[in-house]
This record gives sequence, C-alpha cells and structure tokens, in this order.
Amino acid sequence: MDSNEFRTAAHRLIDYTINYNDTIRDRRPMPEVEPGYMRPLLPSSAPETPDSFDEIMADVEKIIMPGMTHWNSPNFHAYYPLGSSYTSNLADILIGALNCVGFTWQSSPACTELEVIMMDWLAKLLGLPSHFLSSEEGPGGGVIQGTASEATIVAVLAAKERTLRRLDDNGSGTHNKHQNMHRLVSYTSEESHCNVVRSSLIASVLMRSLPVDDKFALRGSTLKDAIEQDLKDGLVPFAVVATLGTTQTCAFDNLQEISDVLSKHPDIWLHVDAAYAGAAYVCEEHRGTMKGIERADSFSFNPHKWLLVTFDCSAMWIRNTGEVVNAFMVDPLYFRPEHHMNKDAPDYRHWQMATSRKFRSLKLWFVMRLHGKRGLQEHIRR
Repeated sequence: MDSNEFRTAAHRLIDYTINYNDTIRDRRPMPEVEPGYMRPLLPSSAPETPDSFDEIMADVEKIIMPGMTHWNSPNFHAYYPLGSSYTSNLADILIGALNCVGFTWQSSPACTELEVIMMDWLAKLLGLPSHFLSSEEGPGGGVIQGTASEATIVAVLAAKERTLRRLDDNGSGTHNKHQNMHRLVSYTSEESHCNVVRSSLIASVLMRSLPVDDKFALRGSTLKDAIEQDLKDGLVPFAVVATLGTTQTCAFDNLQEISDVLSKHPDIWLHVDAAYAGAAYVCEEHRGTMKGIERADSFSFNPHKWLLVTFDCSAMWIRNTGEVVNAFMVDPLYFRPEHHMNKDAPDYRHWQMATSRKFRSLKLWFVMRLHGKRGLQEHIRR
C-alpha cells in the first residue's frame, strides 16, 4: 500500500468509523454467536496473494461485527462503558503512525517527557496531593500502565520488595528474603476486584479479604483488628489495597479511617484503586470519598473507563518512585542511557511489568487539550 492508496483507504475507514458511531444504537449490544463461530467463516491459512481493501471492509461487517460486543452503545449496561471519543481516536491514529517503542528516554524522548507532564496535568485535575507530582520537590511521579490490575501488581510487588529489604537488616540478602516471604501479609476488602487478590498470587504473598459494613465498605476498625492479630501471630503486614468505587456495587472503602489506622503503621504500603470512580474526581464536589488520600503510597484510576480516553490507559501515581524502580530494575548494557536520568526523563521500563510501551500519553494530551478541564467536568456531570 503506497501513500495514495493509504489516503483513500484511510478516508473510507474514517467514514466507516463515523457511521458506526452514528448508528451504534441500532446494533444489538451483545452478539448472538456461539463459541467458534468465526473459524468456518475464514480460510484455514493466510491468502497466497493480497486481498483488496474492499474485500477486507466487506468482511468486517460479515465476520467481525456479528461477534462484537458494542461497549460504546447506549444500550450496553454490563461492566463499564468504554471511555472513547473522536478526540482519543485521533490520538490513536497518530500513535499508530509514530509506532514508538518507549522503553527508555532516548528511545523516544518526546514519549517519556510528555507522559511525565501529562501525569502532572491529570493529577492536578483530580486534586491529588502534591507529593504525587514530578514537578514538585520529592521522589513522586506518575506513569501510564495498561490496566488498573497492572498498577495494583506493581504496587504490591514494590511494597513486598521494600518490606523484605527492611527486614533484611543484617544485609545477608537472598537467604533472609526467602525466609521472610512466608511472614508477609496484605489486606483488601472482600468487595475489591478479583485482580487485587490475583496480585498477591503473582507476588506469592498472603492477602486477607476483610469483611465490609452494610454499605459494602471496608472500615478502619476491621483493618485495625486484622493487623493487630497478625502482628501477634508473628506475621508482617506490608500492604493494604483500598478501593474507591468497587466493581460489584460501586462502594467506597472508608479511606480516612484506613489512613488513620495506617498512620500508626508507617511501614505498610497503602495502594488506592479508583479504577472506575476516580474519573469523577475532576469534579470538586465528588472528592469527599477521597479524604485520607494523603497517606497513600500509590493511587491509580482508568481514564479509559470514564474520561473519554480509548483503551488502554491506566494512570498510576507513586509517592516514592525509587521504591518501584528498586523492585523492577534490571539494567543490561544495551538499555543503559547515554544521558543522566532525572525526574523529567525517567526510564519508565523500571516502573512497569513490561519493558516496551506505547506513546499513550498522546491520548491524554489530545483529550485534555481538546476538552479542557471544564469540558471533562461537564462530561462527568452529564
């Protein structure tokens, strides 16, 4: 496909996208197909000679659309509506065209530095504490993960590594780490997302799912009792994952009470998962449920759930980014930077599970610029 053929195909695809969105209300939100529906509709192997773009677009309607769940449909009421917009679609086109693989600063400086700045913009929109801003004094900063589940895994693994380093006070290293692993325990609400518990499986640590009150919220007294009992039993509490807007009921753990309890246990990491509801904090009147956030070591929410950003884009902020880097750093010669890294030019590969990453901050840049704070607030309120 040359540039002229691409221009023709791209115009057609844009028109198709607009027509799809304009008529999505008329499509059945959930498909009626059975598992394995697609195999009889496709050849058993790739074509010997190229198919035409017309043939492909015809097959989109014939083969793809019958098996699509239309998340953006106003008639789709399961899970969450997928946050999408033409604004973010434009950014996705540019992301695909640039094809950036941003594993280090020098692999694409703009990819890294825009993300640093966009995470500060977004933190300010939500009213997060200043210690999460990379532009402030201190080791805080933000990063874009793929999903909130990844953010939780990163937080739990960083908390685990920090605790094991603290317990290994004689510096003997690996041997002591393996011994102390069996003593670690973390906590969450029984209403939290299943991937919070999954993070403990990946980290190979115990996680307790604590009971909730009549509003499905985790309370400080419940957490306090669990921590005190585990300390008596010789265990080492190291992390708490609180949820603001649970999946099953959109319940809010009592973050203020949890923070008050953890003020007496400064070595316990507090991660706050606001994957769905966090977008509402762009509106000042909804920030009451965020009281106590000052104590959090990390916070995450998904712009791709409610803030007009296409999947995937999960925002995460960390109070002390060095603790995440310490947990994930592997530094072979072929990745070592030529320039001195600083807060404006971090190597984000040390902040995430994967090594490579897309230029996802372009989506935040487009959405925040083309909608503005007031536009995003109006979207949430409407």
